[in-house]
Amino acid sequence: MLKKISLFGLLALFLVTMNGAALAAGKIAYVEVGKVLQESPQVKAVKEKIRKEFSKRDDQLVSEQKKLKKLKEKLQRDGSIMSEAEVKRLERDIIARTRKLKNAQSEFQEDLALRQNEELGKLRKVIAEVIVKVAKKGGYDLVLESGVVWASDKVNITKQVLKELKKKK
Repeated sequence: MLKKISLFGLLALFLVTMNGAALAAGKIAYVEVGKVLQESPQVKAVKEKIRKEFSKRDDQLVSEQKKLKKLKEKLQRDGSIMSEAEVKRLERDIIARTRKLKNAQSEFQEDLALRQNEELGKLRKVIAEVIVKVAKKGGYDLVLESGVVWASDKVNITKQVLKELKKKK
């Protein structure tokens, strides 16, 4: 049993060493996905699409904030000349509106984040397809996207990926 384990371990070590040697002889490239996400026309289009989609809700929230601010100013300005019942009613109204606004803002942020992640997921698939296309076209055996400490410009295929993405508009 021990011989089988030792033999298996040696075989595994041999295969790992072989793969490492094979990779050393292969053509390797690197893509700055962060840069691709910042500069691709698709990302800009998605941002604009989401901005338009959420602008009405955002405007409503801003409007509610302004109304709340005016109520607070009214309470501060006129509170001394208002009856105690009017002050209490206005304070309760401000508290209720504040609570409602915070909930609406929280819901808005969650919906926005969910929508952005949804679109980003779709976009990542498109970017991955383009990276594979560029890699195959360039004859690369391995393309890295993150965790690279340093890479020379000759193995950085980010510009080619961006060029392909611009064609894909």
